[in-house]
This record gives sequence, C-alpha cells and structure tokens, in this order.
Amino acid sequence: MSNSNDEIRKLIEEGKAVLGIEFGSTRIKGVLVDPDNNPIASGSHDWENHLENGIWTYPLSEIHAGFRDCYIDLKKDVEKQYGVKLKKLAAIGISGMMHGFLAFDKDGNQLAQFRTWRNTITEQSAAKLTALFDYNIPQRWSIAHLYQAILNKESFVKDIAFETTLAGYIHWKLTGEKVMGVGEASGMFPIDTATGDFDETMTGKFNGLLKEAGMPYTLRDIFPKVLSAGEDAGKLTAEGAKFLDADGDLEAGAPVAPCEGDAGTGMVATNAVKVRTGNVSAGTSVFAMVVLEKPLSKVYEEIDLVTTPSGDLVGMVHCNNCTSDLNAWVGLFKESLEAYGVEVDMNKLFGTLYNKALEGDKDCGGLISFNYFSGEGVTHFDEGRPLFVREQNAKVNLANFMRSNLYASLATLKLGCDIMLKQEGVKVDSITGHGGLFKTKGVGQTILSAALGTSVSVMETAGEGGAWGMAVLANYLIAKKNGESLADYLNNKVFAGMKAETLTASAEDIKGFDEYAAKYKAALAVEKAAIQSLK
Repeated sequence: MSNSNDEIRKLIEEGKAVLGIEFGSTRIKGVLVDPDNNPIASGSHDWENHLENGIWTYPLSEIHAGFRDCYIDLKKDVEKQYGVKLKKLAAIGISGMMHGFLAFDKDGNQLAQFRTWRNTITEQSAAKLTALFDYNIPQRWSIAHLYQAILNKESFVKDIAFETTLAGYIHWKLTGEKVMGVGEASGMFPIDTATGDFDETMTGKFNGLLKEAGMPYTLRDIFPKVLSAGEDAGKLTAEGAKFLDADGDLEAGAPVAPCEGDAGTGMVATNAVKVRTGNVSAGTSVFAMVVLEKPLSKVYEEIDLVTTPSGDLVGMVHCNNCTSDLNAWVGLFKESLEAYGVEVDMNKLFGTLYNKALEGDKDCGGLISFNYFSGEGVTHFDEGRPLFVREQNAKVNLANFMRSNLYASLATLKLGCDIMLKQEGVKVDSITGHGGLFKTKGVGQTILSAALGTSVSVMETAGEGGAWGMAVLANYLIAKKNGESLADYLNNKVFAGMKAETLTASAEDIKGFDEYAAKYKAALAVEKAAIQSLK
C-alpha cells in the first residue's frame, strides 16, 4: 500500500495513477487511485438537473463544463497534496446516471435535449415494449425513450445515427468509440446473459417496429457495441485528452475501461457482483440490486432485470426519489437555527437529526411522508408532489418527524423489494449500503435493515461511492490481463482486509417499518389527490 506522499508523487509522475469519474444527479465526482485502488486525490463539481418543457434534462454545455471543472478540481488536489502536475494516467473509467436518451445525427450533432432517468414521459412505449418482449421495460430505459419519440412522431427520429447514455456519450468524446459496458447497456435494452449482448430475439422484434415506422436504420445501427468489464474499450485520443483537460497537460494514450452506469459502479464499490450478494445505493435516487441465482418466475413492472459489469443477471428495484425531500427539511431546520443567530455545521446538523430519528416510535407515531419530487414507477406515479400527512391523534415530535422522512426515503424501495425477497423468495447472503444516506453512522443502516428485514453492511469506502467503483473497474482493465474474474479481483485485491460494519435491525424496528409501509400504501390515494389538485 502506498502511504507516503513521496511514493504517491512518484507513481503520479510515472503515470501509474488511475482515474474514475462519475456523473451523479447532483455532483460529478472524480477519484484518483493508486494501483492498489487506494484513493489518493479527488475532485468534484456540483450541478442540478433542469425541468424544461416538461422534461428533466442537463444541457450538453453544462455536461462539458462540469466534466472539465471536476477534473480541474482533482488536478488542484493533486498539486496541493503532492506538488506535482497530473499529466499521465494508467487508465480511465467513466460512469454516469443510467438510462435516459441522448441522440445524435451522422455529423455528431445533438438532435433533442438529453432526457434523463428522472423522466416519466414514456408510459405508452414502455407498456407496449413490455408486452411485446414479455420483459419489463421501465419508462426511464433508453429504448422506451426512443420508441416514445417515434410514437410521438418527433421529427428528428429519422435522422438518428447514434443513441447512447450520458456515460456512453462521454466515453465517445474521450475515445471516439461507440461502446459501453454491459451493465450500462442493460439499462438501454434487455441483455441476453448467455451472450453478454443485446437480446437477439427482442432486437429482431424492435427492428420490426422500426421498419413499420419507416425508420431508415436497425437497432444495432444506432446503439453502442456492448463490452464486459476488462475488455478493450479504446484509448484516450488527443482530442479526448483536450476535452477533459482544457489546460492541455494530459497526455493521450491511456486505456479507457468500458463505461458503466451508477448501478454497476455501486455493485463494484460494495463488492456485490457475485450471486446472492446485493447492495443499496441511496442518494438523490435509491436502488437495490441483487445478483440472481435464476430468472424471476414472471414479469414484474416493479423489478428491472439488468446485469453486473461482467454480465450476470441482477434484479433491480429503482426509485426516482430518495433524499431530496429529506434534505429540504434539513435545510428548513438550518434556516430556523440561523434565524436565531446560530452558525450551522451541516454535517453536525444531519448527524443530530438522523440520530434523533432513532428515538422515535417504530411506526413513526402516525406521521407519513411522501418524498415524491418526481414520479415513481414502483407505485405507478407519473408525477410527484412532496407531501407530509398525519392523523389527528398522531404523536408529533422531532424524532417521529425525522424517522418518518427517513422511512419515506426507503418506503417505495421496500414495496418493490418485498416482491423480490418475499413473493419470489430470492435469496441474498449480504446487502451492502452506500451513498449519502449512510454517512451518519448506523442510522441509514438501521432504517434500511428494518425496511428489508435483512442485515446490512457499510464499508469504509461507502463515502467514495461510484467514482471510486469506476476507478476500480479501470484498474481491473489493467489487471484482467492475468485472466482474473471481476469477482475474484474484488475479493482478492480490492476488499481483502477491508473493514465493514454489519448491523441488523431489531424485530420491533422491522415490525414498525412494516406497519408504516401498510399505512403508506393506503395513503397513496392522498398523494394521487395532491397531484391532481396541485397542478
């Protein structure tokens, strides 16, 4: 393990450091690691999506600027810590929010605004494709966005030469290659796990729809090539190096790993790529992933079937909303304290309020929160309205209020996971949590354990998240030359000896969340009324 600054400085100068950058919903984060996957520097850029003409989007100009700003921030961190300029990398990996829609013509011009995972505007196409394929196609998947644009008769669709995701787009800009990792690709279109490629039968069926609509291309004409973790996905070109590093310091030539989605990097960051392992990533959105022993018995709209970065089948419950409403309430408490002249440390405020939640009634004392900033596929909502509701005789106190908001962050996830774990009887040996919800020690972990009725582990790398997971995949690109599987590489090289804290909620906590979930389900009608009333 490289500990001293002199050792790290030397490996940076020799071009042995590896970079992972992930485009999250509210932050672009870059992590630089050494050959043993220890983080040695980081950088970030905060951003927010925009609701424009009813579509959640990020303009390309902000994507480019945020990417460069994140890298500049990381370069500054390298210079500040080690007194050396970052000029050469051993490997690079890019990840991003899965799904969505980015379309370009033959000259590389963007044809329509970027449609992110957060949009719930493809109900018609998702339903038709699910029926056609006998395979759940969620609204946020790239294929649903493409077919909806065709059904809407949007004028640009006939000109599409390339459709990709955010990670796929950045990978293309860096390497010139129209490729992506299988985990990311599994959020565009169903994957045949036997071939590690887009399902051929379903591809044929969709090509029939394209022909019927008069489109001048087939699916494979416009979709990226699918690769597994560790496969050659191109090299950083001179144009790509300049795109990333506007200062012109970065040398071209570094191998670039197959780009991945945040689901795949979450699996890597939590060592959850083996069968019967699972993880929950909880931030702006929340999703649970369980690597399946066998396919589910039938199609469930609430459960996506995606893959690990090495192509194994995964059951995924994805919820659009997690901590946004919770964060808004914490912001209100901050404003209240500041009105009294108190200087607020946000980490301390979050920690205090989260821990207060553990003092609340197990069922939240009759308080119910809906954190629906946007729609939710699991509960069949196309829109959302954040909502707090309570019974007349509810026990209104700070502990119950905070507990209710923490429960709300995971309530929809629980409803979906109950289908997989209880109804389908899917077996899982370990669940690992990562993301912002788990930063306050023990709290998010307890709530998640209560929601799923399983033990939950949090590793010391939980705060690094997907950017670190992507850096690990980039390091694996180098290591795979030895023929090691991704699962073995993670077990033997990355997580060997890494500390993890495992916690199991009490029977009372589990019972309390079950009772809360029953009331939450019954109160969905109130959320529906709020959407209809608050236009």
